[in-house]
Amino acid sequence: MLQQVAMVALGGGIGAALRYLTSEWVSNDGFPYATLAVNLVGSFLMGAVAIGLAEQVISKDLALLLGTGLLGGLTTMSAFSVETIQLIENQQTGLAVGYVSITMLLCPLLALLGWKLSGTILTST
Repeated sequence: MLQQVAMVALGGGIGAALRYLTSEWVSNDGFPYATLAVNLVGSFLMGAVAIGLAEQVISKDLALLLGTGLLGGLTTMSAFSVETIQLIENQQTGLAVGYVSITMLLCPLLALLGWKLSGTILTST
């Protein structure tokens, strides 16, 4: 159990640092592009790693490190929620609705795509 907690903590630290770096690298002109980007990419990778690959290829510990840890630390619904409220507070309701809509539609679809793509890759090898 302690080893699994350590894997999640290590991955979470790396994921959180990557999320911070992304927010520094991606311009922010009033729309939270960095959070949207990490949530979209993270959802795709979570589908591939935590769902698709974990079932057949990688160990449970590696799935914890990459899925729960790294991707859990990278993606962030808490920042998404606060940024949505900030858009509404700044009377940018249209942007807020667009942000929520894109996130809620594309993240699950990209997770499914990652899952299916990883399954296709595994069955073709």
